[in-house]
Amino acid sequence: MSRADVAKYSAVITEKVLGKTYFRLNLLEQREVVSNVVNRLYIAPVRDEPEETDDDAELPIAAVWGTNDRMAATERILSSSSVTLARNKVQPVLFERIDISAALTLPRDELTRQISDIVLEISHEEKLQLNKAEQEDLVKVLLDEMLGLGPLEPLLADETINDIMVNGHNQVYVERRGKLVLTDVKFRDDRHVMNVATRIVSQIGRRVDESSPLVDARLEDGSRVNIIIPPLAIDGPSISIRKFSKKKITLDVMEKTQNLSPAMASVLRIASRAKLNILISGGTGSGKTTLLNAMSQMIDHGDRIVTIEDAAELQLQQPHVVRLETRPANLEGQGAITMRDLVKNALRMRPDRIILGEVRGSEALDMLQAMNTGHEGSMSTVHANRPREALTRLENMVSMVGVSLPPKAVRTQIAAALDIIIQISRMRDGIRRITHIMEVVGMEDDIVTTQDLFTFDYTGEDAAGTIQGEFKYTGVRPHFSTKAEYFGLERALLEALR
Repeated sequence: MSRADVAKYSAVITEKVLGKTYFRLNLLEQREVVSNVVNRLYIAPVRDEPEETDDDAELPIAAVWGTNDRMAATERILSSSSVTLARNKVQPVLFERIDISAALTLPRDELTRQISDIVLEISHEEKLQLNKAEQEDLVKVLLDEMLGLGPLEPLLADETINDIMVNGHNQVYVERRGKLVLTDVKFRDDRHVMNVATRIVSQIGRRVDESSPLVDARLEDGSRVNIIIPPLAIDGPSISIRKFSKKKITLDVMEKTQNLSPAMASVLRIASRAKLNILISGGTGSGKTTLLNAMSQMIDHGDRIVTIEDAAELQLQQPHVVRLETRPANLEGQGAITMRDLVKNALRMRPDRIILGEVRGSEALDMLQAMNTGHEGSMSTVHANRPREALTRLENMVSMVGVSLPPKAVRTQIAAALDIIIQISRMRDGIRRITHIMEVVGMEDDIVTTQDLFTFDYTGEDAAGTIQGEFKYTGVRPHFSTKAEYFGLERALLEALR
């Protein structure tokens, strides 16, 4: 069937299903509804035997419908369109009749009942023809608008989604299983996006407007949010959400999901228990914080731990943890508390270990000094694509302090402070893998010397596009064997490397 035929029949079906509601729409609204149906129903010719999938969850969010399901899908689309049209009429009246501040204090069930009554009343007044299912959908949408983050609420509730990226009002992407997917979620307009953005920042006493167009925030569940609006964001307000995982990820879980080998997992457990100073390196979204959380579970429960972050994401399970978080400057540009301020203060708090969520500036020098002055077992992450690049980045960050230090002095401090660097990468199949466990050995002339303990060797990919490779032990004896022996872990280390 051609697109023109689909358009002709779609117009007829739309009139039949919406009935009188269709004719109360203006010409532009009628065309919009029909166009939406056409875009959803028209499918280019496909092979007789579509590819099979092992997991329906791997399909894109806006999935393609088969021929046999078209009529059922049509009804769902038209129902959704009628709910959208009804919402545009009901929502302004609802918000006039209900006290939002008072509504927020009500139990959800009671608020749902009140909204349902008002929706039913307005539907009669406006002569909106909604069936029971459509009314329930409308109430849910209005609840999300009132109590939550509107169109983003279903995405926040979806545990298979890691990141949500709003690019203006009509484009929302998510990361699911390591891959970016365009959703069919849309906002009404840019003002709608701004309302959601304002709701997010107001929870932490901030504001987002032309005088403050860039804001970092955190949701109640710990999810990290970045908001940037025009004139900085040219195509409309942008909201990026890194969701806070409710699942506890352990090294055992990472081993089962093939993020690393059993031998690598054993060595990392030993490294954490033996109080090695560890730097986790990787790109954006590679899983650095997840790995840091997993490794922190091996820390002795008797240790006093101080964590320092820009946005609290670490989930340490130990009983003696002090969590510190930076503070941005106020609108007058005053009152900022930086990572470096907190690292300096942490040294006065008698910590056994200091864990930095991420080192990205001059605090690198203070972190290295802490590692070199008795705070063994400290950990941090850094953005870098390779282990050696992580060393170079540290050296560059130390130079940001503003004090002229000889390069050899900086490298000597790095070599003395760090024990191992772990490189983690998100590969093109969406799977995150530890590609290197590299030990920092010492100095040779002016160069920091290192040795690879484990690597991931790429060999190709299978028919499904999953990357194939092998986690390999290089065969070298770790220099930290003596430290493992001190903690009674030498036998466990030998067994892991066997």
